[in-house]
Amino acid sequence: MASRIQATVRQLSKSYKKKTKFDIGIATELPAAYKKFWHEWKVLKPAAVHFVPQEGKWKRDEITGETLPIQNIPIPLKYPAEFHEGIWGGEAVIKGFQKRDNRRRRVPHYWVPVLKRTVVRSEVLNTNLSVTVTDRTIRLINDHYGFDHYLLKTPACDLKSMLALKLKKQILTELMNGCHRHAHDPQKQKEIYEEYKTYLSSYTPEEIEWYGLSWYEALHKVAAQKEAANKPVPLKNIYRKNLVEKLKAAGIEEHKTATDELSTTTSWLSKMNPFGKKDEA
Repeated sequence: MASRIQATVRQLSKSYKKKTKFDIGIATELPAAYKKFWHEWKVLKPAAVHFVPQEGKWKRDEITGETLPIQNIPIPLKYPAEFHEGIWGGEAVIKGFQKRDNRRRRVPHYWVPVLKRTVVRSEVLNTNLSVTVTDRTIRLINDHYGFDHYLLKTPACDLKSMLALKLKKQILTELMNGCHRHAHDPQKQKEIYEEYKTYLSSYTPEEIEWYGLSWYEALHKVAAQKEAANKPVPLKNIYRKNLVEKLKAAGIEEHKTATDELSTTTSWLSKMNPFGKKDEA
């Protein structure tokens, strides 16, 4: 009897699925394109920046000779509001403790990356951008041979900030439209498109449309689409359309006569209106 109960509990636990934020309210109508972006942005683990991960599962202590398991535990990071206004290259604010005197207790301390204002060049967008970056951001841009390549090759979990994601979406949209910002120079337009078009193979037009949207922006987009789809049509428009179709099907030209009478009445009323525009003699 007990074994049956345990088997039933295991079966129920397997069939039970914990609800996610995509299973509640209007979020259930979010398309798969946005779910793909959300997984890339919030679910995937970003590359290690503030610590050096160790390979393997076990390591031997050099002093004691004891074999210990390797634990690559990411350092907790803080992302202030200013973080989304720049491109920090994976860096963030680290909160920890610092012991400044051996005779006193440790005190809380924040390690903030060194920020600087610089200008970067986007070839696809054909513009210069003034952004707040770190030294690591500049190094990554140089390693990728350009700002556009850096954004397009780096996943959303490493870019993290909304500014970087919005710029990446603009670049993808521009590529999808054929680099029309270089339309004044067809040769340059062709060269830019040929250099960056390979990145379009990873996205569909719908995925580019939903890329880089925050959670509330995505919900607002879904709500706006629903409102536009369910917008009621005035009955007078429907009746007018049905009447015109019936008249055309019957071969009757009365709707033209009605239109002429309406225009005549309108002109007569305009003459009687003392505030209307008078025809010159």
